[in-house]
Amino acid sequence: MSAAPLIRLTDVTLGYDRHPAVHHLDGEIAPGALLAVVGPNGAGKSTLLKGLVGALKPIGGRIDRGALRPRDIGYLPQAAALDRSFPIDVFDLVATGLWRRIGPFGGVGRAGRAAAREAIAAVGLEGFEARPIGTLSGGQLQRVLFARLLLQDASVILLDEPFAAVDAKTVADLLELVERWRAEKRTVIAVLHDLDTVRRAFPETLLLARRAIAWGPTEEALRPERLLEARGMTEAFDDHAPLCAPHAA
Repeated sequence: MSAAPLIRLTDVTLGYDRHPAVHHLDGEIAPGALLAVVGPNGAGKSTLLKGLVGALKPIGGRIDRGALRPRDIGYLPQAAALDRSFPIDVFDLVATGLWRRIGPFGGVGRAGRAAAREAIAAVGLEGFEARPIGTLSGGQLQRVLFARLLLQDASVILLDEPFAAVDAKTVADLLELVERWRAEKRTVIAVLHDLDTVRRAFPETLLLARRAIAWGPTEEALRPERLLEARGMTEAFDDHAPLCAPHAA
């Protein structure tokens, strides 16, 4: 018997200012899934992650997270969302991964400091602890953000374009961490653009173009005709269209 879904989406529509960006999405995410979310620009991929993490409430439908608590979900937004001028060093940024356990005003403590140092070493940045984040390269910053996720110790990990604008060595190293999470039976959902990486490392794919074009085994989801359909669907959408009606029961 298959395991019960960890997250279930039922006729989910997500959007901003009542204008939908993701339409009538149905699907299930199993415990331990390694799921890529792909699609053209403007397909609603980042919007979907915001809905899954709870930062964006559905306009319609339901996202059922079962017994998951907010602290069970780790979320890495696009790197551009981080203010790199903020005066914080690598160690302190990584240590914020402990906040859900100790609170923003709790002391990190000896064990927490040791865990932060271990996470920094795990992403290959040992010796960078005191470096201001504004001095880091794009790849180094992404390693720091992965180290923070390691400290969060979440059972569900959402990654929004985690390999954008980073070098091939960093991508390879961070994919090793993704494989580590998979081996630990964590659930990883990643928005990605590089289809070669998706085919190589992610067994399941959601091809999204405001609605689901395909959701299943990666080779099936990324068939050329489906990629072409996704591109055409995104181009056809009207961003100013009124809110669509729910599906009939």
